[in-house]
Amino acid sequence: MAKTLHYTGITLDRAATRRRDEAWVDAHLNHAATRFIPLWQGRSLICMTETGDTVPEPVFLTGAAAQALIVEAGTTVILGVEHEGLENEIAYVAADISTLDEQAAGEISARADAGEFMDLRRVGAVMAGDMGALLAYARGMIHWHQRHRFCGVCGKPTQSRDGGYMRVCSDEDTPHTHFPRTDPAVIMLVAHANPEGQGPACLLGRQKKWVEGMYSTLAGFVDPGETLEEAVAREVEEESAIRVTDVRYQASQPWPFPSSLMLGFRARATTTEIDIDPREIEDARWFTPEELKNFGEWANGPAVNGEMRLPRRDSIARRLIDDWLEDVAGG
Repeated sequence: MAKTLHYTGITLDRAATRRRDEAWVDAHLNHAATRFIPLWQGRSLICMTETGDTVPEPVFLTGAAAQALIVEAGTTVILGVEHEGLENEIAYVAADISTLDEQAAGEISARADAGEFMDLRRVGAVMAGDMGALLAYARGMIHWHQRHRFCGVCGKPTQSRDGGYMRVCSDEDTPHTHFPRTDPAVIMLVAHANPEGQGPACLLGRQKKWVEGMYSTLAGFVDPGETLEEAVAREVEEESAIRVTDVRYQASQPWPFPSSLMLGFRARATTTEIDIDPREIEDARWFTPEELKNFGEWANGPAVNGEMRLPRRDSIARRLIDDWLEDVAGG
């Protein structure tokens, strides 16, 4: 699974040691060349650029527009720096303006003379890979800050430190420190060589809240005290009653919607009779390669004539399915 996944491939130097220097942080926050990435209620500021085809690109604020943004921002995070030659570096900073109302957020957009705040998932699949990864990174960091405004140990307010990579609570005697976290989740393509005599097939399911007709690979969060391989086997059996073996790692993908790291696997089913847990999923079925080739693409809105749909192209779920189809076709 060597192909590049969406939301991966950050090229910035994260400057882990330098961001502990408050003077260095302040200098970049106030530098005219620093590129600020505004986020409003989980949405990124994106414009559509005409380059033959319409391509979505992030909007960066610099100079006076950026300094005005800092005044509005509840939290700023230095994501990293891009080196320009031997001496110069340009910092990229995420700025959370989620407390603004829609009109005020629109005024921020107007300052950039282009773009609108939109869900990254709407355009991530067609955005340049490094840009999509940068916006996903910014989104994940801001989400973490929003969920850790108070200490999980003593309940007192926390403050951002180290350029946004640590929060410290206000307990004067024993201040507690908190660092960014992501939730590990396994996602798996379960296949069987010949279920019910129909040839190779893979197991896909759907949740009731998903768009109409969409089926995807099974997935779930890793429990404390279990390996990733054990999590794969447990989740598949809990959701579908299918038992698996030969669990093999494929690839991983940051998925800040809101805060997961998706760990992709392929597994071989040793049973074929499905018995879903309706608390987990709405349906699960075996699908042959021929059936999957007739699936439509992910889209909002009702399915046409009961059409079934594949997951988003920016997801590791889609990559797991596509890779399995390639392997089956290759024999």
